Amino acid sequence: MDKLIIQPDLCDGCMDCEEACAKLHGASRIMIREIGGAYYPIICQQCEDAPCKTICPTDATEEKDVTPEKCIGCGLCMLVCPFGAVVMEDRKAQKCHQCPDLDTPACIKACSQRAISIIDTERLKIEKQEQHIAKMSGIGKKTKKGSDIMTLLTANSRAKKAFQ
Repeated sequence: MDKLIIQPDLCDGCMDCEEACAKLHGASRIMIREIGGAYYPIICQQCEDAPCKTICPTDATEEKDVTPEKCIGCGLCMLVCPFGAVVMEDRKAQKCHQCPDLDTPACIKACSQRAISIIDTERLKIEKQEQHIAKMSGIGKKTKKGSDIMTLLTANSRAKKAFQ
């Protein structure tokens, strides 16, 4: 699953992403907030168990988008969003759906600082697991015989048995 990743430390508050989103959708589905001189992009996190979907009385809100024809503009989704990422425009809820019809979401193309990017979470998880396994097993490192983690664990358990 692809997910938008925001790096607030790179955001300079130019709001180009907001403008690009508003130009494409009529209202911006990304918001830049300034707190203490730092800028924080707020965007839908595509929750797996989305509270906005759970509370919607008309089933207009889904994990990835809002069906405007079903939305009655009650605003409950906006109230329960833990990120404040649901916006109301013309009495209809809107949230980021990561521009599935575009090769690259408009906000990413507009961001000159590259504070917004998209990653494949499944690929990232596999890479992290491979890094962890390599670190734990010593793959790719030349080690002295008897210095890898399994040898150490085995030697430790043998020593404990010897002293029992």
